[in-house]
Amino acid sequence: MAYVKIWVHSVWGSKNRYPFLQKELKDRLITHIKQNAKTKKIYIDTINSHSDHMHILIALNADMSIATTLQLIKGESSNWINKEKLTKAKFAWAGEYFAESVSESDLYKVRNYINNQEEHHKKKTFEEECKEIFKDFNGQG
Repeated sequence: MAYVKIWVHSVWGSKNRYPFLQKELKDRLITHIKQNAKTKKIYIDTINSHSDHMHILIALNADMSIATTLQLIKGESSNWINKEKLTKAKFAWAGEYFAESVSESDLYKVRNYINNQEEHHKKKTFEEECKEIFKDFNGQG
């Protein structure tokens, strides 16, 4: 048996960055995602959102890929929102996402960052955040 734990911080937005994730939906959605993840044996360490995007810190095991794990989370949650009619317009996540590995020594910093999204976005929009991430990702930072 393989013993693997790979920490991944992932971020994805709502389709067209529409601000669906207001307080009531945000709280229900996070609770639902956590419950659903348990049934699929997905370990969520930290999860939070802002009005138009979601952050999650997960630990992958040996038989999990990032793409499959995020599809299980994103696909199921958008179906649930629409089935329960929790938004007036049809809900959808954007197709793309960002994912990066996180070292054990940086877990506290990433957890803090995810948990403090409201404060963080008083200073910086999701669009500005994405530009910074992709600038760093492309080695230009």
